[in-house]
Amino acid sequence: MTITLYNTATRRKEAFAPLDPNNVRMYLCGPTVYDRAHLGNARPVLVFDVLYRLLRHTYGAEHVTYVRNFTDVDDKINATALARKEAGAAGTIEELVRARSDETISWYHADMDALGAMRPDHEPRATEYIAQMVEMISGLIADGYAYENDGHVLFRVRKYAEYGALSGRSVDDMIAGARVEVAPYKEDPMDFVLWKPSDEVLPGWESPWGRGRPGWHIECSAMAYALLGAEFDIHGGGNDLQFPHHENEIAQSRCAGHDFARVWMHNEMLQVEGKKMSKSLGNFFTVRDLLDQGVPGEVIRFVMLSTHYRKPMDWTEKKRAEAEKTLRKWAAFLADRNVWSHNGYVGGKFVPPPAEFLAAMSDDLNTSLALKLMRDFASNLKKGALISSLILLGFDPKGLVRTFHKFHFHAVEDDRGSSSGYKSWGDDGHEAAKLIHQLGIAFDELRKTAKQTKDFSAVDQMKAQLLEAGVEVRMSKEGVELLPSPEFDRSKLEGLL
Repeated sequence: MTITLYNTATRRKEAFAPLDPNNVRMYLCGPTVYDRAHLGNARPVLVFDVLYRLLRHTYGAEHVTYVRNFTDVDDKINATALARKEAGAAGTIEELVRARSDETISWYHADMDALGAMRPDHEPRATEYIAQMVEMISGLIADGYAYENDGHVLFRVRKYAEYGALSGRSVDDMIAGARVEVAPYKEDPMDFVLWKPSDEVLPGWESPWGRGRPGWHIECSAMAYALLGAEFDIHGGGNDLQFPHHENEIAQSRCAGHDFARVWMHNEMLQVEGKKMSKSLGNFFTVRDLLDQGVPGEVIRFVMLSTHYRKPMDWTEKKRAEAEKTLRKWAAFLADRNVWSHNGYVGGKFVPPPAEFLAAMSDDLNTSLALKLMRDFASNLKKGALISSLILLGFDPKGLVRTFHKFHFHAVEDDRGSSSGYKSWGDDGHEAAKLIHQLGIAFDELRKTAKQTKDFSAVDQMKAQLLEAGVEVRMSKEGVELLPSPEFDRSKLEGLL
């Protein structure tokens, strides 16, 4: 099935044709690791995690390379390291910077893991590619695209005629918009920094232009070239990076002789209850804040994917509750209803994702339609279709059962007519699970008696009471299954035994 993707550079959807189907390559601008990832930081991670999974499904996992960097050269990281040193922490400033970066990267991994995001194939740190940055800057100077002044090296923006093509801006418009820094060491206000000096206190590296550190933009160009080559398939990021970051990446890379990325993809921004997330509005929170409040990572993932990536995503309490309700229903449907495994096998047979689901995913990552189709799969009892779709969309079906289906009773008759099959996950709900277990045994005994007497009035009465209490009753030739729903009310079960 052909994948189509919206290319920001051409402003249209295009059929995706990789440079080499045996070596599909994608780069995503990663975080600056100075603190916890806020909720907005998670959106590009999840968008491109889904694309990564789709590419692996289409071309084979061994034929896809995904790079997402860590920016660990940053003034905020330096400030934290300096504060710790002044407070008496042992080690050099470089060691303290590394410790802070290690700390925040470990937080980032834990938070993104909780959202079900796969780790990329490569996660380069900027500090590990300084030599490659110096080499690229030297080449730009030699070819007249960059110049050194007072320890700074700057890129000559006006020498690259196509500057602004990605974001649709002219150089003069950018200057009029006052989005540039005026500095005495610049030939032109639009020129941007490739290298800047460091004093003896701040971290720095030796270079032909003195001790210093790289500018932000050159980092991604150098790391992408080192790990993916002079030309690769997809470059992604939030639409806030189109200018200046991605414009500057394109300019310096192409002037260095690299064709760089063929397809540019940008996700829209995140809002909270219809407003831009900001500390001043009191609606700013991190991924860890939500996780610590008891919001499962699967719920965050579901809400994020419910909106197409090129539309603004509004996080609301209503959406969170609806996502959890849907996931609980799916977990109840999946729980112990045949032998199935994580890799898409159901009843011993592999069930591939349905064609209509793949069509939605291949149409510029239409995850909102994909989730709608998955609701239909569950409603129509298409278990294999739901499982394979969940896996491709980045949900662990068994994990959903563990998280959202805390307890249930499953009675199965063996050759001697006895019933068994109680399971419980987690401490919460344990007493309720015991009650469900006892009610399941009682209901199963009533059912057996009714089969002999042909009088099912007692069975019908107990079933009605269970349903009133929010307990779904499933009966089949194999036995009885009691499944508490999100509306389960234990108080309404008192007196049934």
